[in-house]
Amino acid sequence: MSVLFLKRFLQRPFQVASIIPSSKAMVERVSSKMDFSEPRVIAEYGPGEGVHTREIARRMSADSKLILFELDPELSRDLERQFANDPRVHVVNGNAADLPNHLDRLGIDACDYIVSGIPFSILEIEKKRALLEKTYESLAPGGDFIIYQVTNELRQHATLFEHAESEYFLQNIPPMFITVFHKSDRRNGHSRPATQRAHASASR
Repeated sequence: MSVLFLKRFLQRPFQVASIIPSSKAMVERVSSKMDFSEPRVIAEYGPGEGVHTREIARRMSADSKLILFELDPELSRDLERQFANDPRVHVVNGNAADLPNHLDRLGIDACDYIVSGIPFSILEIEKKRALLEKTYESLAPGGDFIIYQVTNELRQHATLFEHAESEYFLQNIPPMFITVFHKSDRRNGHSRPATQRAHASASR
C-alpha cells in the first residue's frame, strides 16, 4: 500500500472506501471477467492508486482505450504520472456520471466494459440511480458493468440491467462481492456473444 493511498484514506475514508488496496488475487479475478482478445473501450470508476488499472492496461491491446474517473485530485495526479507515457489511458479528475460526455469528446460510441470499486452503498439513492443510468447508457449492447463491493446491495437498484452474476470472493481483505451486470445485445437477444462469454469463463 502506498503512503499516498493511506493518506487519502485517512483524510477521506468514505470516498476511498478501503484502507487496503485490492489483493493480487482479486485484481486478477476482476480482470478475468473481461475479454481482451480484441480492442476494447473500458472505463474505470474510482481507480484509487491504480491496482486494477495496471492489470487492465497490462492485458489490453495497443489500440484499446481506458478511461479513468477519480474524484480525489491527489490520486488523479498520481494516476496521470503513472500512465503519462501510455496514450491508451485517459485520466479524468471528475464524476463518473460524466462518462457519456467524455465518450463524446473522445469520439467513442460506447464502452465494452465499465469497472467500479466505488462504494455505491454510501451514495444517496438519487446519485446512485443517476450513476447507474449513465453507466447503462454508456455501455454498448452486450457490454458488462463489473463491480467489486463489500456489500451486494447494488443488485436491488441496478434493475436496468437484464442479468447479473455475483460471487463472494474471499481472497481479499475484506472479502468482496464481485458482480457482473450484463446489458443485453438487443440485436440478437442475448447478453454477450457466446465466444466472448466462453473466453471470460475459461479465464476464471
